[in-house]
Amino acid sequence: MPFRAYNLARNNENMGLRVIIPVAGVGTRLRPHTHTAPKVMLQVAGKPMIGHILDELRKYDVEEITLVVGHLGDAIRDYVTRAYDFKFQFVTQEELKGLGHAIWMTGDLYRKVQSPLLVILGDTIFDADFKAIIGSDSNYIGVKEVEDGRRFGIVELEGDQIVSMVEKPEHPPTNLAIVGIYYFTDGRMLYKCLDEVVEKGVTTKGEIQLTDALALMLKQGARMKPFVIEGWYDCGKPETLLSTNQILLSKNTTATNGQPEERNGSLIMHPVSIGKDAVLENSIVGPYVTVAEGSTIRNSVIKNSIVSSHCLVENMLLDASIIADHAKVQGTYRQLNVGDSSEIRLG
Repeated sequence: MPFRAYNLARNNENMGLRVIIPVAGVGTRLRPHTHTAPKVMLQVAGKPMIGHILDELRKYDVEEITLVVGHLGDAIRDYVTRAYDFKFQFVTQEELKGLGHAIWMTGDLYRKVQSPLLVILGDTIFDADFKAIIGSDSNYIGVKEVEDGRRFGIVELEGDQIVSMVEKPEHPPTNLAIVGIYYFTDGRMLYKCLDEVVEKGVTTKGEIQLTDALALMLKQGARMKPFVIEGWYDCGKPETLLSTNQILLSKNTTATNGQPEERNGSLIMHPVSIGKDAVLENSIVGPYVTVAEGSTIRNSVIKNSIVSSHCLVENMLLDASIIADHAKVQGTYRQLNVGDSSEIRLG
C-alpha cells in the first residue's frame, strides 16, 4: 500500500507523549468548500479547525505530533509548521480506507516504541482535561452520550471498564458514543491488533475501522475505561459547523456583557471573531460571525456566518452562510416605499 513519511528514524527507548491526528478525510458533507481546502482548514471561531486542537495540546507536555494527511495535505503542513512550534511528523494516506487504516499507516513510527499515545480525530473540537488520563496505567476512550448511536462507534460497560464496542450499529446497545479521542498507555499492542485486522482484511462497512482493532485488544486482555467528554463539537456538516462557531465564539468572547461595539463606522454585535487586517465599512457584523484575516465587509449586514480569509462581501444581507477563501459576494440593496395593499416581487 502506498506509504510516505518524514523523519522515520526511531528506536525502542521510552519516549514522552506522542499524538496522532488523522486529517486525510475529504469532507464530502462540506462540499463545495472542501473541493479546494482540507476539511480541517475550514474556519471556525477565528481559526482553522485544526488550530483549536493544537491550541488545546499546548497545555500538555507533547513530545511530537504526527498528522496523517491526504488530499491537499500541503495546506495543512504549511499552516501547522508556520503557526505552531511542535515537532511534527507527516504521513500520507493516499488511499482512504478508514480510520483504522490511517492509524496503521503510522506503524513505522510507533510500532516498537514504548510511549503513551493520544489519538485525536482532526475534525473533533473538544473541551477536555487530559491531565486525569495522561500517565495513567489504563487505556481510555473518549465517549459522550448521544441521542442516535447509529452514526457512531458505541461502547458497553461493566462497572468502570469497557467490555465491548461496535461500529455504527443498526441497533445500538447503549448511547455512549466514541467521539474520536483515544489514549493508549503503550502503542505496541494497538499496532499488533491493527496489523492483524489489516492482514485478515477485516472491514466494517467497507473500511478498516479502529474500533475493530480496539475490540481485538479487549479480547486479548487490554483494560479500557471511558473518558467522558462534555465539550465535543461537531464540524462535519455546514449546519453543525455554524453551530460550533456559535458555541466557541460564546465561550471565547472578550466583549463585556455582549455590548455592541462601534468600529470605523460599523457596528459589531458580539460575540464575533474579526481577523487581522480585516476591514469593516458601513456594516453590521454579528452576532456569531467569524471574519478571517484580510477580508473586507462593505455595506453589509452579516450574522451567524463564517467569512474566510481574503474575501469581499459587499452590499449583502447574510445569515447562516459560509464563504470560502478569496471569494467575492456582491449584491444590490433596494430602497422601497410601499403603500397599502401593494404586492412586491424581487428577483
